[in-house]
Amino acid sequence: MFINNFDPVALVIFSFEIRWYSLSYIVGIVLGWYLAKSFFIDNNLKDKFDDYITFVIIGLILGGRLGYVVFYNFEYYLENPVDIIKIWQGGMSFHGGVIGIVAASLIFSKKKNENAFQYLDIIALVSPIGIFFGRIANFINSELYGHETSVPWGVKFIQIDDLYRHPSQIYEAFLEGLILFLLLTFLWNKKRFKTPGKISSLFLIFYSIFRFIIEFFRVPDEHLGYLILNLTMGQLLSFIFFVIGLSIYYLINDAEKKS
Repeated sequence: MFINNFDPVALVIFSFEIRWYSLSYIVGIVLGWYLAKSFFIDNNLKDKFDDYITFVIIGLILGGRLGYVVFYNFEYYLENPVDIIKIWQGGMSFHGGVIGIVAASLIFSKKKNENAFQYLDIIALVSPIGIFFGRIANFINSELYGHETSVPWGVKFIQIDDLYRHPSQIYEAFLEGLILFLLLTFLWNKKRFKTPGKISSLFLIFYSIFRFIIEFFRVPDEHLGYLILNLTMGQLLSFIFFVIGLSIYYLINDAEKKS
């Protein structure tokens, strides 16, 4: 068993704190951008991709924050609207981030008169990298921790209590990060999955399955608890995204058969 007593602050420069969570965003974006340009982007998109990434970053931050506000703590932010801009205090939603990236991609591709899925497929391929580092940062911050457990790999989060808990952040880093990246990369190299939109839909499908399962090991948000059918907000959102991903994949497959 392991004792987690990490400091969420990675560096202090002239009294300015740089936190692991901020670094995880930076590393995830930079590494994802590098992998995309080096291995996944067609030559006809390479010149436009740098401009596109700017749209993605804005969409990710705005969508992630607004998603957290709407999905996880709407009543609080309704009474304290100024706190919405205080991103440094924490509070980002993965599902909101996805919505923000999709919206940004639609705007960008419309300006370029191109298929948004060409860009979204690339983002889907490299997003697990960012998810991986984000979940590691969650672990360091002692947040999004799991239920009490007696498994040998249980972790005691000193900042939380004296109980040994499932390191659900590590589970997510492994499944939603590493495994999802390898799986999508493997499928990307198969001709039948080259059609624009297929990798994006498969990302939604597999991420949602992994997230839904891991949520059983993770303590739900205290102010929300369990909701419909004793499921968490993360599970309900993952179910919706799973259905969306499945629908997109079916429509693309159906269109291929008819063409």
